[in-house]
Amino acid sequence: MFNTAQANIKNTIYATASPSQKSGIIVVRISGPDTKNVIQSLRCSTLLPRHATLTKIHHPITHDLIDTCIAIYYESPKSFTGEDVLELNIHGGMAVLDLTLDALSNIDNLRVAERGEFSMRAFLHNKMDLTELEGLEELINSNTTAQHKQAIKQLSGELKDIYENWRSSLIKIISNIEAYIDFPDEDIPEHLTKHIGAHIDLLIEKIESFLGNAQRGEKLLSGLYIAILGPTNAGKSSLINKMARRDVAIVSKIEGTTRDVIEINLDINGYPVTIADTAGLRESEDEIENEGIKRSLERAQTADLKIILLDATKQNYNHTISNLIDENCIIAINKTDLTDQSIPETISGHPVLLISVKDNIGIDQLMSKITSFTTNFFAFSDNEPLITKQRQRENLTKALQCLKNFSLEHDLVLATEELRMAANYLGSITGRIDVESVLGEIFSSFCIGK
Repeated sequence: MFNTAQANIKNTIYATASPSQKSGIIVVRISGPDTKNVIQSLRCSTLLPRHATLTKIHHPITHDLIDTCIAIYYESPKSFTGEDVLELNIHGGMAVLDLTLDALSNIDNLRVAERGEFSMRAFLHNKMDLTELEGLEELINSNTTAQHKQAIKQLSGELKDIYENWRSSLIKIISNIEAYIDFPDEDIPEHLTKHIGAHIDLLIEKIESFLGNAQRGEKLLSGLYIAILGPTNAGKSSLINKMARRDVAIVSKIEGTTRDVIEINLDINGYPVTIADTAGLRESEDEIENEGIKRSLERAQTADLKIILLDATKQNYNHTISNLIDENCIIAINKTDLTDQSIPETISGHPVLLISVKDNIGIDQLMSKITSFTTNFFAFSDNEPLITKQRQRENLTKALQCLKNFSLEHDLVLATEELRMAANYLGSITGRIDVESVLGEIFSSFCIGK
């Protein structure tokens, strides 16, 4: 949708900027060079820039009164898009909305906005860079306080500043080296080569450290993945129902009841977490149950944390379950209220938590362990903005490789080209370098009115 006419910004666009459903108020946004004509066509009162004005709006064809609403006019360039913008806060009846949109469709040079087109225009008018716009998208989609906090950092330009500082430092080094390219008979002074080498080494270290948290940054959007694993009838479904505080999984005394992975999304201490109830691990001749067991083991491989739930009344744990025990697991033994048998304090060197889902014994301690793991996993996120997009990570990885390829022992022109490519990859992240190929991908995930 976005080609070089990429933003056919000669057109004026409009769309609802709030959910199109019955509500007290619905916001309709208009942006573009013909915004003043829209104000006249709707026969609005005189609107002062950046002032909320009570006004009547009329249909430009029938001249019928549509609504009495609050209108705010933002004069270019002091608006979100950098263009003239009009926001109509109309009453939220469907008839009012339909008539307003019909009125706008009958005004010349107006068209319905595409996904993310308001944000794209903000980018094209240098109001925001790509990382800030991605932060805006994440802010709109944030469900937890940690996601909100990261989105605010990115929207505030903290991520942009990091990339731009790295890029600026590379451009300075390039300019220093190019001065000697013009005079090939002169060698670069030793103190300068040491300075450049040290600077590049430091930049490599910073980028590697930044990339080290990349996957965790993306996890902050998708959520930490926790799988509940264990033998059949150990109480896994009862446990996930307890965590969800509702019945999300069928509970039965019949072994093998759960045959597929059931997932719930939770907010734990402000962080997004997905918890999965999985099929019981045992040998089975049932084809469908075996498929469920296969999926359980796949979840175990990809889980950030495993809760291995065992049955206190059946302490014969099979080899498959033993292989799941590692440093990223919590071992809980359920049904402790149903047995007088001695229960081991550790299994394979890992401490054991004694619980009873039925009697709500030990559940608080289990949730405390999950909360502690989650908080520690995301602890780094409080210090700096994170890479939360694959696009950013890929460009940063390419920039890092260019820096590692750089050497002043090589031809100066080739060495400089490595730095220039690294700077270009950094510029592609923020949008300082031509990024037409990714604009469609970025803005297509935005809602229509944003």
